[in-house]
Amino acid sequence: MTAKAFAPAKVNLTLHVTGKRPDGKHLLDSLVGFACVGDVVTVTSDARSNVLVSGPEAAGVPADGSNLVAKVAAAFWPAEPLQIHLLKNLPVASGIGGGSADAAACFRAICQLSGTREGTRAMRSLLSLGADIPVCVRSAPARIRGIGEEIDLLDALPKLPIVLVNPRVEVSTAAVFASLDQVENSPMANL
Repeated sequence: MTAKAFAPAKVNLTLHVTGKRPDGKHLLDSLVGFACVGDVVTVTSDARSNVLVSGPEAAGVPADGSNLVAKVAAAFWPAEPLQIHLLKNLPVASGIGGGSADAAACFRAICQLSGTREGTRAMRSLLSLGADIPVCVRSAPARIRGIGEEIDLLDALPKLPIVLVNPRVEVSTAAVFASLDQVENSPMANL
């Protein structure tokens, strides 16, 4: 059995850092949308377990258990072999949620294979793997708060013509947040 899922780029239209928890995770208030470009994740349940990475942005993407798609597979499909093919079109460490989108697409594909739907417990498990994964599961316009656990889906955003530019400089999200001088900022105005 095979299932395929699209992993669209996540675009933060606003991003307010509103605090920091005792465990070091930052509290956010963000408006996100999803682009029409992304990666593609294909999972096959009748193959030996492995992760295959191909595509124009595959260089440097791990094809082992450290990849978020492998972690999602281990958490949600642990009993039998599962081959994951990641067609990597989105640049790595570019601030558009590529790894989280891939993990979310892997989760959606596993749900297709197993005939299950996402639930609150699954969302909590995904949140523990990465704060952006739950919103990427839905891949719909949303306002996210907290560390990513509060997701308010929006009816729609107007179609926005945008240009995503990548200067080919990898940026660590953790490093960006660690360098902030001020973490107690105002949330967004109500939508």
